[in-house]
Amino acid sequence: MLVYSCRPASEFWSNMADVIAEKIKGYRTAPFDARFPNTNQTRNCFQNYLDFHRCNKALSAKGQDVTPCEWYQRVYKSLCPISWVEKWDGQVQDGSFPGKI
Repeated sequence: MLVYSCRPASEFWSNMADVIAEKIKGYRTAPFDARFPNTNQTRNCFQNYLDFHRCNKALSAKGQDVTPCEWYQRVYKSLCPISWVEKWDGQVQDGSFPGKI
């Protein structure tokens, strides 16, 4: 038998942000991601950079807490060389970033 909760969505996302904040506290380095099983983690780095900016943009537009997005930021900062991130940040500001954010 399925039981559905009638909690408002804002309460769900509030709880989700707390859960993610707890996970971030125990974070050490990027965990295994089944989408990127090989040794070369270049694509994993780039994808997490995109995911962070997409998450930030989407939640900011809705006026919601962006704490869940910190997970992606920590992962890409763990995987990506600093020079790449600085270059991408500059491209995002200039509007010349090749990824779709």
